[in-house]
Amino acid sequence: MADKVGVHRVAALAKVSIGTVDRALHGRPGINPQTRDRVLRIAQELGYEPNLAARALSKRRAANLRIGVCVPRELRFFYDQLWEGIYDEVRRSRDYGVDFVFRPLPVLGAGEAEEIKRLIASTVQGLILTPGRPDTVTPLINQAERAGVRVVCVSTDAPASQRSSIVCVEPWLSGQLAGELMARCLPPRSSVAVVTGMLATENHARKCEGFAASFARFCSGGRVAEVIEGHEDEIECRHKVEVLLARLPQLAGIYVNTVNCLPVAEVLEARGRAGRVKLITTDLFREMVPYFDRDTICASIYQRPYQQGRNAVAMLVDHLFQQTPLVPASYLNPSLVLNSNLHLFRELRAHHST
Repeated sequence: MADKVGVHRVAALAKVSIGTVDRALHGRPGINPQTRDRVLRIAQELGYEPNLAARALSKRRAANLRIGVCVPRELRFFYDQLWEGIYDEVRRSRDYGVDFVFRPLPVLGAGEAEEIKRLIASTVQGLILTPGRPDTVTPLINQAERAGVRVVCVSTDAPASQRSSIVCVEPWLSGQLAGELMARCLPPRSSVAVVTGMLATENHARKCEGFAASFARFCSGGRVAEVIEGHEDEIECRHKVEVLLARLPQLAGIYVNTVNCLPVAEVLEARGRAGRVKLITTDLFREMVPYFDRDTICASIYQRPYQQGRNAVAMLVDHLFQQTPLVPASYLNPSLVLNSNLHLFRELRAHHST
């Protein structure tokens, strides 16, 4: 414990990361000479001497650790943020010798079974997955767990599997929040629709269920008139929403429970229904801002994808490296994004900073 406190103290005074302190103290590459000298000088002034025996033991243990990551790339508005969190935590873990094998998917569910099989065969000790088709991958997850490979799902779940943990915003709660908010915005007996990705995906289906239950509870006589599967395809989604609006002229609201909200917002504006049809979306990226400003988007349910990515990696590394127990589920609290507070979220802060 004293060793850990010492490292943090040196890092704080030198204004560098813990990994940089570790590289300076142990003569590893990846640090410029001026920074190395500053870190060594501060460590000397503090009288800090790292526990080299413990460090050597930790390095030997970490050197045998390999973790596979199989997460989609698209839709980029969500998965770019999830990958950013993964990569930030991977960089920290690599300072301690943990190896990572990346098998990204082009889109959710596409070729995931084949990539998971490749990862299991590559002698990993842990897997981080985003199941798109849980029925297909559940036997593979069970196979991995029986072989001693710990599986952590992130963002979406395979609940019937024997996976060790899930990191996400609880989807039923996310849908409930959207349903209650929609009901508060509309008069009794309103009809609304849900645009989702794939109902075969656990996360998407549970959000639909939570939304329908909550909307019916808080909107007297209200109903979900239709659920549309957009399959995370912008062209397909745009076409289906156009047909929906033509068929249901009295539609009062739409809930998009994935990040694929832009085609819905575009169609509402093109058909003169923006604002008249209340639109509640999911998550946040900078391309959404003009639609907030024009009141096309009423609100969004933020799932904290960056933190999901970081937490999934940190949880698995801590378990494999330090035998920290894995909790069956690690649920993040969703946030409500409105026009007045959207600038406070990390995605827009990072954009403005850049």
